Amino acid sequence: MTAPASASSSTPLERDARLVNARDGTIRPGEIAIGVIIGRTGEFFDFFVYAIASVLVFPALVFPFVDALTGTLYSFALFSLAFIGRPIGTLIFTWIDQRHGRGVKLTIAMFLLGGSTMAIAVLPGYAQVGAASAWILGFFRLCQGIALGGAWDGLPSLLQLNAPEEKRGWYAMVPQLGAPIGLLVACALFGYFLALLTPEDFVRWGWRYPFFVALAINVVALFARLRLVATPEFQRLFESRELQPSPPFQTLFAEWRTILLGAFAPLASFALFHLVAVFPLSWVSLNTNEEPVRFLMLEAVGAVLCIMAILASGLIADRVGRRAVLGVSAVLIGVYSGIAPRLLDGGQLGEAVYLFAGFILLGLSFGQSTNVVNSNFAPYHRYTGAAIVSNSAWFLGAGFAPLVALFLASHFGLWSVGLYLLSGVICTLAALGINKQFAQRGS
Repeated sequence: MTAPASASSSTPLERDARLVNARDGTIRPGEIAIGVIIGRTGEFFDFFVYAIASVLVFPALVFPFVDALTGTLYSFALFSLAFIGRPIGTLIFTWIDQRHGRGVKLTIAMFLLGGSTMAIAVLPGYAQVGAASAWILGFFRLCQGIALGGAWDGLPSLLQLNAPEEKRGWYAMVPQLGAPIGLLVACALFGYFLALLTPEDFVRWGWRYPFFVALAINVVALFARLRLVATPEFQRLFESRELQPSPPFQTLFAEWRTILLGAFAPLASFALFHLVAVFPLSWVSLNTNEEPVRFLMLEAVGAVLCIMAILASGLIADRVGRRAVLGVSAVLIGVYSGIAPRLLDGGQLGEAVYLFAGFILLGLSFGQSTNVVNSNFAPYHRYTGAAIVSNSAWFLGAGFAPLVALFLASHFGLWSVGLYLLSGVICTLAALGINKQFAQRGS
């Protein structure tokens, strides 16, 4: 096992974080949960701010020389770069973690994420710098992905492994709350500026403010996580759980079966994630005359429903097991894939049913979709293996989902989006069937 970083390698920021450590010197699951929620909310807020801008801003600002559909497809192609960057970030920041400690790694990653977000906030458009605008946007989107890969701190894995046996499902869903909370805040901010400004002012400068807010949230998230990560008690907890970084390629070769199953197990959930949170906004914006403010408010309501469903998934999983929740929700998503996508052409009522039903199913499945294989890793590979699984699952299930869904829907019709979602359901059910370890309640 790699030795933990010594105190001499800690930064002033880490030492300041120790000063606000828990007064009694212990780290409880509840405290880890708070750090996880704040950290994940910051990451997903960044994610959704960029996703919404990919539909409402970048096609007009960066790609005005093509039609709206092509511009949105180009924008979604750049959106996918972050998911390509995540494995790169894991490689780079694992090296930093091994040599300088988890706190140093996390600090650099979060500043890279915040700096990239700030750079996008001041992005010049095609009218100012021509095609260089797309190159600049793509570069900093890739940097965001690298930073997200490096921001993996092991907190979700530690939370699950440190949770009481009878509450593993409840603690497994805690990190997932960051996604709908981040979406809720992002939709509210964009909706506010869209309602307040003219379309011209919004595209020119109004959209930039949510990116500045993202930077502020990242700073708060950094200190919330360092408050735990930088403490001696937390370091001892990581050591006792043997959550130390191992060489990524060695982990990949040694644990390829677990990584493969872990990457495919949540595909139904991760594909649905973008098909209710990102794709519908692009379809409605391109094919109807509806005001985007209304649709963003529908998504905000959907995010609230998703939060409630995620909470319910934790309670249900502790009664019937995580494998049962994942399997049943995957089947329900399969039914949804055959019916729901065409509702987007069914007017405002159809759109609302598509979103609300989708977000409820997303909450039930997404709440238990991650960390399902972490306990299967050999202790030496668990920390790095969990990061590889997370990156792989997001890359396969979500990285290209908005791009693929919009391309299929615009060329073949909305029924093809349902077929695409169904393919993720098949992958999830196959992975659950193969890995018998999932059958262990609370695993």
